[in-house]
Amino acid sequence: MPGLNTDPPLALPVLSRGKHRRPRQGACFMEFASYLAGERWSDHPACTHPLLSSLARMVNDTISDQHRPHLAHLIPSVIGLNDDDTRLDAIIVRRVAAAALPVVSAERQRVLAVAILGSERILDDLDGRPAGTLSAHSIGALDQVPDAARWARSFTAGMPSTHAGFRRHAGPTAIRTAVTGIAEACVRDTDRRLHDLLAAAVDECRAWIGADAQPGEPVDAAQWSQACQITGTATP
Repeated sequence: MPGLNTDPPLALPVLSRGKHRRPRQGACFMEFASYLAGERWSDHPACTHPLLSSLARMVNDTISDQHRPHLAHLIPSVIGLNDDDTRLDAIIVRRVAAAALPVVSAERQRVLAVAILGSERILDDLDGRPAGTLSAHSIGALDQVPDAARWARSFTAGMPSTHAGFRRHAGPTAIRTAVTGIAEACVRDTDRRLHDLLAAAVDECRAWIGADAQPGEPVDAAQWSQACQITGTATP
């Protein structure tokens, strides 16, 4: 991976929705990450796991303009969080689905309950666990939505699952459902929930990758603070 870029240009972009061709037009969360990682300007940088990157882009585009600046302090933390192991896809989906499950609509609860069970199946397979093993976190989330949990267990009974299918379809669908579901939920603190959703996924990835992560040198706090001031974003 190229070395981290910690020297702010003369005019850093402002965090905003969507994809941007060049910094002067603004930047989404992952475009800013590509800059800090020293990569080519892109909202799909190699420094971050594709599913985590997708989550970050969706949260960036869904969260309110007023709260988006508060995402800035998370940007350096996604750099180096990548691994081709399907376990990481399952871990991200499990965390995101469990966090969104209690507040989304009933229809979306079914989708996310299926995603949790699918994630655990992937981990059963890869880790050699007994079939049907559930983490304490998954049990706690499913217990809050018993109707959706029952439906999901019935729906997935005997259903074959593949690692490739989970990565290409089930994982991205769960991410979209969770973010959209939180944004449209009948709760007052959707911005905070979206922010915390991304932060929790980052923490989960960091914990799983652990010492194997290769983020390069950490972004200098003073320089990152300067960057945040230039962009109009906020430090934690």
